[in-house]
Amino acid sequence: MTPDGAEWSHTAVLLTEAVDALVTQPAGTYVDGTFGRGGHARAVLARLAPQGRLVAFDKDPEAIMAAQLIDDPRFSIRHAGFASMRAELAALGITRVDGVLLDLGVSSPQIDNPVRGFSFRFDAPLDMRMDTTHGETAADFLARADERHIAEVIRDYGEERFAFQIAKALVARRAGGSPVRTTAQLSEVVARAVKTREPGQDPATRTFQALRIHVNAELEELEQGLNAALELLAPEGRLVVISFHSLEDRIVKTFIARESRDVVDRRAPFAPPKPLKLVALGRVRAGETERRANPRARSAILRVAERTAVQ
Repeated sequence: MTPDGAEWSHTAVLLTEAVDALVTQPAGTYVDGTFGRGGHARAVLARLAPQGRLVAFDKDPEAIMAAQLIDDPRFSIRHAGFASMRAELAALGITRVDGVLLDLGVSSPQIDNPVRGFSFRFDAPLDMRMDTTHGETAADFLARADERHIAEVIRDYGEERFAFQIAKALVARRAGGSPVRTTAQLSEVVARAVKTREPGQDPATRTFQALRIHVNAELEELEQGLNAALELLAPEGRLVVISFHSLEDRIVKTFIARESRDVVDRRAPFAPPKPLKLVALGRVRAGETERRANPRARSAILRVAERTAVQ
């Protein structure tokens, strides 16, 4: 809820394109790996037949509360990350699904709610956890990690060329008895350490992205989730993934490419190659109308792949 009691709003990106690509069997079973505020989930349910089923996942307790407002016997929600979808679905007696949707963006309520600590637009405790019920906050990480580790995180996950200078400044402030505990403090340190930045981009953008990715192990979860989805998909089942930055999209693109080609075992060069498991079906960007209406759609890339008949 916003401070005035209203609901935090969120506009799902590439909504029609994602659901069109995902739902090919209206009576099938589908997974929404990132419920958020349910924009994609509700659109999937609108396409499903009475026999269809949708299981959604989210780590955010606030998303779980929002999902519980959906009164539909075809729908269920699991408080878990999508990396654990195989085990979670097995507990429900589900071993095969007809489609998996992963929307990798941070939801608008997470960004717009100051207390979550995701945004440098507000001064708030530096939390950044998707699941606020456990785990290390971004402030806790910066309070314990050494300079090298902090620099590696900011460089690798934020693609920040001033990562060393930022890490040095953060550790110096900590050594002086004033560790960074809030978003405003982090923004201030980064602004002093970053000498130049692309026009229109806040100096702290890359550092905030890097810490969020690290705290939530987002790239590791993505790799695990893609493998889980591949094992769960029935023949002709669809994998639909929406990425918002190059690190995510590179992982998705590489995964689909790897699973979309025959593999020859070099130890047995005359044996038949292991057959491909996926067929890449396309890549979609948001149209001009959506980009104007929703700035967060500008960086979105949707990739679609289909499971082959080979298991």
